[in-house]
Amino acid sequence: MRFDEETMSTASHQPGLGSPTETVAAPSTPGAQEQIMAVADTLVLAYGLHPAEITRIPEGTATDNYAIVDQTGRRHFVKVYRTRSSLDLDLASVELSEYAADGGVATARATRTRQHELIATHGRLPMSLWSYVPHTETAEGTLTGARWAAVGAAMGRLHSRLATHPAAAPTLEPGAAVCDVTAARDRLDRLILAYQHRPRQGEFETWALRAACERHAVLGDVERILASLPPLTVQVMHGDLAGPNVLLKTDDVAAIVDFGPPTPGYLAWEIMRLGCDPKSFQSNGVERWLQGYADLALAYRDANPTAPADDLLSSLRVGCAAMLCSTFPLSAPVERPHLVDAALESYARARHEAALTLLEQLPVLEAALRDALR
Repeated sequence: MRFDEETMSTASHQPGLGSPTETVAAPSTPGAQEQIMAVADTLVLAYGLHPAEITRIPEGTATDNYAIVDQTGRRHFVKVYRTRSSLDLDLASVELSEYAADGGVATARATRTRQHELIATHGRLPMSLWSYVPHTETAEGTLTGARWAAVGAAMGRLHSRLATHPAAAPTLEPGAAVCDVTAARDRLDRLILAYQHRPRQGEFETWALRAACERHAVLGDVERILASLPPLTVQVMHGDLAGPNVLLKTDDVAAIVDFGPPTPGYLAWEIMRLGCDPKSFQSNGVERWLQGYADLALAYRDANPTAPADDLLSSLRVGCAAMLCSTFPLSAPVERPHLVDAALESYARARHEAALTLLEQLPVLEAALRDALR
């Protein structure tokens, strides 16, 4: 939505917003329009920023996201938090992003309010305002060529910085605890039963049921993979380091975004989660993907030389096991149907194919990775 003096709400009436312009991104419902007006109010009152244009960004499962253009033509990004009950965790996530940026990691920067707060909490909507990173695309499905090494180096710098976070010092934990196969089996049992009792199934639901059965059938293999893992590093991590949260500008990492709160987890899993971006895995083919993953691992090691070698060498097993134990997004039609769209269906198929391919070729892939890291 474009703003002029007539469309601003009473709290936001300010001179100099320009002559009336047509609405170019009008919200589709009264509720959406009301939220856009509330965003405008908060921008003015909390940040002293007068928006000329506000556009809803469809992506975002935990927040409502908006692109902002202010009166000077400068662009910004807004995250609106849907509930105030978890604002402590939301603030911790923003603080973790700032901690990474202060250590030289490429991230988007949060803009503080007039009261120097990272999240505006006193207005109509709790929200954070971020610097806009222009001319970028995400790493989802786009990892190729020199981008593998760039992503590996950025992730290595990130993990090196977060190893110093005061919330938790890095420790070695049993690799077998990466995922709980018993719990995974129970989740898959319930999911399969739920699908079987649905009166009718669409094409994606039919596929998801078949995929869930395929994962259930290989959980014995997953147990053997987990039992073979050495102790692995657990430390504070990004928390959601996947392709959509890595912004690329040509062959460089422009920013890592959307941090979670500072929670310890297995480094090997976070390395693999980004390195085995399902769409990049699918588009490259196994041979080219493995070469790219080796480039990522080498660059990661250079950027984070104190990380134990086992975290990289075991990452393929960790990622394979974790993906096969996961029920999402196979479970989305049953548990979160509002999330199901063509993009999620494509991601689900790519992720399942990647997990089964890794399982089938794991010995060969691990041997090649080990040779590359010598």
